[in-house]
Amino acid sequence: MKAEDFDLLSKIIHQRSGLVLGPEKAYLLESRLVSIVRKNNMKTIEDVAQALRIKRDEALIADITEAMTTNESFFFRDQKPFTLFQKNLLPALVTARASRKHIRIWSAAASSGQEAYSLAMICAEESARLQGWRIEIIGTDLSRDMVTRAKTGIYSQFEVQRGLPITLLMKYFQQIAGDKWQLKDSLRQMVQFREGNLLTDPGVSGSFDIVFCRNVLIYFDIPTKGRVLNTISGLMPPDGSLILGGAETVLGISDKFKVVPGEHGLYVPAGAPTQTRASA
Repeated sequence: MKAEDFDLLSKIIHQRSGLVLGPEKAYLLESRLVSIVRKNNMKTIEDVAQALRIKRDEALIADITEAMTTNESFFFRDQKPFTLFQKNLLPALVTARASRKHIRIWSAAASSGQEAYSLAMICAEESARLQGWRIEIIGTDLSRDMVTRAKTGIYSQFEVQRGLPITLLMKYFQQIAGDKWQLKDSLRQMVQFREGNLLTDPGVSGSFDIVFCRNVLIYFDIPTKGRVLNTISGLMPPDGSLILGGAETVLGISDKFKVVPGEHGLYVPAGAPTQTRASA
């Protein structure tokens, strides 16, 4: 791939998704865009770049962005955040929100939906504690295909074997054609999925008590990370909670959040009383 073509395509991808591609990732760009070349009846990736120089085709740009978006996800990924949610954050919110009985949870960059559905399963398991409560779970993703797929709640045998306890599989899924499993309607109805771009339009509004934004910031440069964290901050109450991936942090990036001592990956708005989180 010519350097000028790589520069053009990587710039477009960065503008649309925040994904940073250095020259060493040219191989990744080439492998991911093969399908775009075929779909548009072109011969090479150079043809794709030239087409964009001639005309800024929004449909083509959307296809390129979607092809480059990482969509890896599985149920109860890195178990600790889900244990923290069930044992610490949810009980604290039941106390803090007792007067309104309404909790809102956002799974940002939800991919094919496993994270949001994992949270829904936990809430279903806590149904006795949450009787009479409205639990709103919203998953957003840049990829239209991923949002469409998440809404179906259909996963392969391989996907349901990755992190999902067999007891929850048998309780909340039904086996359909071949090796496919589908979440039961009662569970699927607990989650809404929408398109959303963390850089431009997150796809949500209002205030969220808990935000999961895991394994997303690692793909961004520091200014983009700051923008995303500022967006999330504007959608959280003073006592909200932000959960990032194990390799992610707000330190040195944003002054909107602070670390919760003893709780790796958990952050709260800068003005929040940290001690209430650690002891909840």
